[in-house]
Amino acid sequence: MKENIDQTSEGLNQLFEVINAKGDTGEINEIVKRTKTDSDRNNEKSQNDM
Repeated sequence: MKENIDQTSEGLNQLFEVINAKGDTGEINEIVKRTKTDSDRNNEKSQNDM
């Protein structure tokens, strides 16, 4: 349950970062890269938990 709340919180934070970037493509690209890295890390953790 806590893991779901943490993922929701991360997702909302990323959404706010994109909104605050206001078209700054460099900043948006950094957010996307960071999101992909976080997603990869979460997928590895999920697979290891099985």
